[in-house]
Amino acid sequence: MNIDPSHVAANRALTFGESELPFVSNRRSEIPPALPELDPKQRPAARGKFLFVGDEKFHVRGVTYGTFRPQVDGAEFPAPEVVERDFALMAAHGINSCRTYTVPPRWMLDAAARHGLRLLVGIPVERHIGYLTDRKGAPDTARVVRAGVAACAGHPAVLAYAIGNEIPASSARWHGRREVERFLERLFHAVRDEDGEALVTYVNYPSTEYLDLPFLDFTSFNVFLESRAPLAAYLARLQHIAGERPLVLTEVGLDSLRNGDAAQARTLDWQIRTSFAEGCAGLYVYSWTDEWYRAGEDVFDWKFGLTDRERSAKPALAAVQAAYGDTPFSADVRWPRISVVVCTYNGQRTIRDCMEGVRRLRYPDLEVIVVNDGSKDQTPAIVGEYDVRLISTENHGLSAARNTGWQAATGEIVAYLDDDAYPDPDWLTHLAATFLRSTHVGVGGPNIAPPGDGKIAKCVALAPGNPTHVMLTDREAEHIPGCNMAFQRAALEAVGGFDPRFRVAGDDVDICWSLRERGGTLGFSPAAVVWHHRRNSVRAYWKQQVGYGRAEGLLERKWPEKYTATGQIAWAGRLYGMASLPAAPWRVARIYHGIWGFAPFQRLYAPTPTWLGAMALAPEWYLPIFALMLMAGLGIKWAPLLLAIPLLALATLPLLLRASVAARIAFPRSLARRRIRQRALTAVLHMLHPLARLYGRLSRPTAPRPARWGRWGSVALWCEQWRDPAERLSRIERALRAAGAATRKGDEFERFDLEVRGGLLGGARLLMAVEEHGRGMQLVRVRWWLKPSTGGVALTAGLAGVAIAAIVTTAWIPAAVFGAAALWCAWHESIDCVRAAGDIRHAVPQAGDD
Repeated sequence: MNIDPSHVAANRALTFGESELPFVSNRRSEIPPALPELDPKQRPAARGKFLFVGDEKFHVRGVTYGTFRPQVDGAEFPAPEVVERDFALMAAHGINSCRTYTVPPRWMLDAAARHGLRLLVGIPVERHIGYLTDRKGAPDTARVVRAGVAACAGHPAVLAYAIGNEIPASSARWHGRREVERFLERLFHAVRDEDGEALVTYVNYPSTEYLDLPFLDFTSFNVFLESRAPLAAYLARLQHIAGERPLVLTEVGLDSLRNGDAAQARTLDWQIRTSFAEGCAGLYVYSWTDEWYRAGEDVFDWKFGLTDRERSAKPALAAVQAAYGDTPFSADVRWPRISVVVCTYNGQRTIRDCMEGVRRLRYPDLEVIVVNDGSKDQTPAIVGEYDVRLISTENHGLSAARNTGWQAATGEIVAYLDDDAYPDPDWLTHLAATFLRSTHVGVGGPNIAPPGDGKIAKCVALAPGNPTHVMLTDREAEHIPGCNMAFQRAALEAVGGFDPRFRVAGDDVDICWSLRERGGTLGFSPAAVVWHHRRNSVRAYWKQQVGYGRAEGLLERKWPEKYTATGQIAWAGRLYGMASLPAAPWRVARIYHGIWGFAPFQRLYAPTPTWLGAMALAPEWYLPIFALMLMAGLGIKWAPLLLAIPLLALATLPLLLRASVAARIAFPRSLARRRIRQRALTAVLHMLHPLARLYGRLSRPTAPRPARWGRWGSVALWCEQWRDPAERLSRIERALRAAGAATRKGDEFERFDLEVRGGLLGGARLLMAVEEHGRGMQLVRVRWWLKPSTGGVALTAGLAGVAIAAIVTTAWIPAAVFGAAALWCAWHESIDCVRAAGDIRHAVPQAGDD
């Protein structure tokens, strides 16, 4: 890795080696002066992967509080003077939030506000989960929730409401996943009915990880893992479960009774630092005090508190204060220099947002380079208002602009941002932190549609075809989108930068494949967020997808081995997005419960996409549909063609599957009419997506290639210079690719070495054998033959058969139409085959001596 080794300090957590733990007095501390009260006009909000209060990011640095023995009035909290002292000590030790497990009284909210604390208010609905089965005499849980919210609604100390905590895995298994999800959704709406601006969450844990709760404002998990590596790995998984929402850990901690005070302090230190390093929006340490009351009795055999039952501080309190004061990023880190490159072409509509976002970046060592790729609008003038380096060139396309950027960069890392996107202020810091603690040559992050872009943009964000990352594991990516990607400059130089043939799109996929082909890996940072505007009209969406279709055609020609027979990219990883490859609706997901439901980590295993799902996303699938529609239309002239109608119905099954995906998308709660319109538009976009991609592929201008024609043949090359046979084949492959031919290696079970695609309907294959004749002399035999595509042969034969049948029955119009179509397919099939054979014949001499 080409980063200064001294930068590894970024990954060094606070340790307690030879030095002693920070001194902590066992005397009860005096109450420090109260902090400024909270502003009641600033309600907390969830935006992207973080929580905000007003325009300021709110990193939760919290502790849990309770449960306590009930007072005479039923309140499950200590006396007011004890709470006042506790809150004052929390604030004095850098804590800004407190989690309760029951609804606090109003005086307690007032005390929290006086000390600048925000409360995550727990409403213990898990106590009523059994009533899902035994409904007789059951309390109205929604009414209980509304009453609890009404007692706190609008108070400035309320951070959010937690509708339940760890519904037992056995109860969730008994009632079923769907029933529990519906139960929690009803309670979510009960909160919103009472306090429409409040944030709502549910506190989950690994044993019910499978619950799908997309309506929540942020994702909350209790995670007790006592080793650093498993915690980091599980948090990476939870980030993907959270998706585009914040992830908050609502309980972490260690029992000092069994592990000792020093171990508790050390563990809490790395738990806090690891949680923020993995992109969490915050966490709550369990708990503030050893005083704990549960199930009708005081608990003495667990000691998770930062203070003991008499509120004397343990060493853990000082460790938590130090860790909270040093997060989310340590002040001691030596950050690498980063060059931010923004490539723009006629981007005046969004470039100002981009520049404003760049101006707000919080990073100590960066430069900003804007490459103006021949814009004809006011883009250069707008960029000129900001303190950035502007490079103007003629219009050569996106890849050329990206190359101009990294070649002019002075940073060790080059981070790319699109002109219709703007970054989170800590975007670069999260990217750099991932580089520092890994050996990745590239790192990306999520791109999220900003709020307020309009209803059409919202539907476009839920449609397929938007930029998304492809993950091999929870941390390693196969592809990172161009609107949010960063690379080591040396790695870009090693692969020669971006391929200039990708003028509009596809450059990000190509560079990722190129880097991985050279042995590099790509990372993913869930907190490195950019806000990426989606297209705000159906026409703009169509134009974008047509451009992506053209890029796919270029990618398939350059990387044919990456594509399936249906024309889809054969990703090795998984697409993390709203509209990934659909599975058949009758194939249900399964939950791993473990034997008798006792597995500590219970996960949802989604069904793998079937061939039907693959067809739903294949643009070429529309071609047989159009052909069947033509046949059904000609059935007016020739009745046998009406048999195409049932075939047409079968052919549309993948499209119905695509429509079902759109129908299952969860929309925000709104007026029914608006929701119906949103669903209808999203379904239309799902149907337009493959059409636009198909049009883009078919309309892609082909690069001029010399006309090389050939047929099957063979040669024998006498070579007096010994070479490894694999090297001779590689020389042929390089010559073919240099000539613009699309090549594919034969796999372990195929009887050919290279296949050259002449076009959609045909190609040619090559086989090589080497005879060893001693003293380094070799006889290289190469044979090649024509290989029409199976689909092309079937299509030609089918069309010819229909034409012959029409001639026999004197249906001349259908006979002429299908006969002409069969001749057209046969002609192009031949052209594709002989062109591929000509390319092979021209490249074969490369297998011989120089």
